[in-house]
Amino acid sequence: MSYDRTVRLAGTDFDAATTAVRQALADQGFGILTEIDVKATLKAKLGHDIEDYLILGACNPPLAHRALEADRSIGLLLPCNVVVRRDGDHTLVQVLDPGTMVTLTGLDALKPVADEATARLDVALTALAAT
Repeated sequence: MSYDRTVRLAGTDFDAATTAVRQALADQGFGILTEIDVKATLKAKLGHDIEDYLILGACNPPLAHRALEADRSIGLLLPCNVVVRRDGDHTLVQVLDPGTMVTLTGLDALKPVADEATARLDVALTALAAT
């Protein structure tokens, strides 16, 4: 089972890609609640070097509210994680497929929320791929 939706950006440096991701998400009603710089954390805590790797916790409040109304435990799967990472000379942008919420919980009431989140995230990913 695939659990991600991914676009590969060629010729875009990491910082420019991260800025574009933030804007594409904002254009679809997602704010960034959390940010984890995995590269910096692994370097500081373990002395280990990896490629640029950022995890953004994106949230669309109306969608989050609807999901929480359907299942209070769904907070375990919120916010929507978005990964921006280097892969060779490309930058990958990956989002957790919102359909995973429905698959993991088995709750049909979450399907409309997951479908809308998927549509919004797909628009954001398509916009990024077009840049």
